[in-house]
Amino acid sequence: MKIGIIACGAIVREMIAVAQRQAWDFELTAVPAQLHNLPQRIAPAVATLLDTWAARFDLILVGYADCGTGGALDALLARYNHVIRIPGPHCYEFYGGDAFERHNSAHLGTFYLTDFLARHFDGLVWKGLGLDRHPELRDAYFANYTHVLYLQQSDDADETARAQAAAQKLDLEYAHVDTGLDVLEARLVAAVTTFAQRNGFALPHAPQDGD
Repeated sequence: MKIGIIACGAIVREMIAVAQRQAWDFELTAVPAQLHNLPQRIAPAVATLLDTWAARFDLILVGYADCGTGGALDALLARYNHVIRIPGPHCYEFYGGDAFERHNSAHLGTFYLTDFLARHFDGLVWKGLGLDRHPELRDAYFANYTHVLYLQQSDDADETARAQAAAQKLDLEYAHVDTGLDVLEARLVAAVTTFAQRNGFALPHAPQDGD
């Protein structure tokens, strides 16, 4: 089964890591991560790639949750029988799973960072919101926030120092959860397996620890 992956630039590394671990036959293309600041543009950007990719693959995985599109992404994907996205409202939930739910229930005013967002906080958040030019706007933008929670996906890409610096810049309490990729991988594997079984495709044997 040939799999195409259209992924948000913020989760490209993680999608590749899962696909390689599962020994999928795949190709990946990315949508700029900056569109998270303009979620109304996500569905049109994905549509452009689907126009050129739809006929080339048995299955296309879209590396997004809803991500603030208000259902527009799902409406687009419903036009295709072989295109599915990651279940969930946003990447914090499909990375964090129960840990995200527990923290979100206890601290609604939380600003979340992934490995990618911690690494690119200054460019995507601080400069993206114009706080480099108008730092006085910080208290207006983040008036209802109390915490920064860093959801760490990879031990090899530990961005703790940058996440702590981001919390300090925002003047918010810092918290850290090592999520790994288990929740994301489980959802992707379940989606691909269900599609394969329904459509008569065989899946490769994913190597186990020690293989």
